[in-house]
Amino acid sequence: MASKTIFFSFLVVSAVCLSTLAGFVAADADDFDLFQIQGSVYCDTCRVQFVTRLSKFLEGAKVKLECRSRTNGTLTLTKEAITDKSGSYKIEVTGDHEEELCELVLVQSPDSGCSDVSRDAYLRNAAKISLTANDGIVSHETRIVNPLGFMVKTPLADCPAAFKELGIVPDVIF
Repeated sequence: MASKTIFFSFLVVSAVCLSTLAGFVAADADDFDLFQIQGSVYCDTCRVQFVTRLSKFLEGAKVKLECRSRTNGTLTLTKEAITDKSGSYKIEVTGDHEEELCELVLVQSPDSGCSDVSRDAYLRNAAKISLTANDGIVSHETRIVNPLGFMVKTPLADCPAAFKELGIVPDVIF
């Protein structure tokens, strides 16, 4: 009787182990590469392309993730997100994109008075991001990117005082 119980226990344990192993074998490698991108969008009220005390975060701004092949520049992935009331957004991406260049770009501002985006290549407002588990980043599930900012057409009158507080002199003429 004891030998039947031991044999039955062995069969149950073996079945559990085999089904777990079969699940790992059947899983695609991409199933293990799930990334959550977190970022924010602000209104650059001083036209300096960084957050100041005068900046305001935008609810309802649209951003887009674009990944392109490193070899030929072909678009391989695109996803959009809209910011919440705090100006933050989240995008989930599955799969390893080690052989791609990925970045987040501004698409649309909810504020018509704060909707300018620099089109100059050297001033392009985009956040580059690594979407691979093979990059040495310890926590590979969450990627936090730099804030992206739409700009007002004319800087606020308080901008020079804000810069003076920071101890900087921007290349902006007020």
